[in-house]
Amino acid sequence: MELVWDGMVKAFELLLRGDREVLGITFLTLQVSGLATLISVIIGVPLGVFLALAVFPGRNVVVSIVNFGMGLPPVVVGLWVSIFLWRSGPLGFLNMMYTPGAIIVAQAIIASPIVTGFTIAAIGQLNHKIKLQILALGASRLQLLWLLIREARMGLIAAVIAGFGGVISEVGASMMVGGNISGYTRVLTTATVMEVSKGNFDIAIAISVILMLLAYTITFALTMLQQKDRHS
Repeated sequence: MELVWDGMVKAFELLLRGDREVLGITFLTLQVSGLATLISVIIGVPLGVFLALAVFPGRNVVVSIVNFGMGLPPVVVGLWVSIFLWRSGPLGFLNMMYTPGAIIVAQAIIASPIVTGFTIAAIGQLNHKIKLQILALGASRLQLLWLLIREARMGLIAAVIAGFGGVISEVGASMMVGGNISGYTRVLTTATVMEVSKGNFDIAIAISVILMLLAYTITFALTMLQQKDRHS
């Protein structure tokens, strides 16, 4: 317990002192995971709405693939992204390997099925009569989609929270495609792993505390937005 306490004290010391390295890692973590979550929302919400409303042969197979992707091991994603981004890979000409961009790509792939799956559930649980009522009032297809999204907004915010949670805590893929380069691709999760490997458990605990504070702050803000909509 003394080690845990020392780590927590160390975390607040680093934050209050404004340690440049820690602040840089924290900012990069927020930037990378934030962009990855945004990309996953741009991909996942429209795809989820489409799969929730559309009827076509093989739909159940596609939905099952999405559900499977929600539990896709991050190290597997990291491996395949690495294969594509290596110099000898199909996308090697982009020179993205061991860059923050590579981490964003990997994390977006991890989060997209999560956002899509939650969106399917959010739209799917709406009363089917709502769609008929909206159409009966003369709404266009775009208006219908917008109104359905508004009705399911609490579930959609839950999708964003889940997607963000999936990437902010991810370490395997980030390590594989980012390389954990100090001052460039090192994020809070990979920094924690590095400090543990070096035996600096107090610093590792401090970084983990900062990671949890960051994750909780973002989650709290999204939860307040979600619950505000509940009472609006």
